[in-house]
Amino acid sequence: MNTIRKTRTLLALAVATAAAFGTVASASAATLQQIKDKGVVRIAVANEIPYGFVDPSGEAKGAGPEVAKHIMEQLGVKEIKWVTTGFSSLIPGLKADQFDMVAAEMAILPQRCQQVSFSEPNSSYGEGLLVAKGNPDNLHKYEDFSESDKKIAIMAGADQLEMLQKLGVDDGRMVTISNNADAISTVSTGRAAAYAATSLTVSELAQKSDKVEAAEQFEDPVIDGKPARSWGGFTFDQGSDDLRQAVNEELAKFKKTPEWKNILTEYGFTEHDLEESTKQTTEQLCAAK
Repeated sequence: MNTIRKTRTLLALAVATAAAFGTVASASAATLQQIKDKGVVRIAVANEIPYGFVDPSGEAKGAGPEVAKHIMEQLGVKEIKWVTTGFSSLIPGLKADQFDMVAAEMAILPQRCQQVSFSEPNSSYGEGLLVAKGNPDNLHKYEDFSESDKKIAIMAGADQLEMLQKLGVDDGRMVTISNNADAISTVSTGRAAAYAATSLTVSELAQKSDKVEAAEQFEDPVIDGKPARSWGGFTFDQGSDDLRQAVNEELAKFKKTPEWKNILTEYGFTEHDLEESTKQTTEQLCAAK
């Protein structure tokens, strides 16, 4: 009986391993020339306002898509096929060749740099906290959850998980939700005392319901001795170097124009955010400890 079980286990492991390697081997990132030849590029967003989303009419909007539209026009790509998916599916989707790039202003982090490639930063943004109306638990920073029995919500795949872990928040007190739209009900019903997200996301959510608000006098979390701030960029499969380089060249030129500034400020980025977006390179962010 033990021998049979052992054989079955080994067979299951072999099948799983073969399937995993098969998936990796089958994925092949398109080159810029191939994209130009087809005349269409596939760009994913996570339906997260104001970073990248598709409105009810089917038009892609947000800081990422608006800049991506300009870049693709300059590169001579005639059509963009927009793909919407969950945030946690963006990197797996890239690696499985479900799309050619991501325009979700995904934060450039060392652990992500090991899996995918990033453009130079397009944006920079700080953190925020969504709380119930009136802030009944008097919450003003992520550190408030370090020595508390209160629960805090985060979105699946978002970098707030690592921030909270570094601040000593127990995983058992983190409530994971699949998208930002669930944050309002999660907080207003008391399933979690607050929702941790970027300041722009929190402000957007607070405008959608009178049951929640952005925590006032919020203090940016201090991680490893530094105030937490994210730098968002376009994301590519590691085999898409020529596409990434071409995007970087056009992005560098576009960031010098009033049009780029107008796009980001229209979606709530501040002058400080715009200035910060130039103060870190992708190389520095990927190498950060």
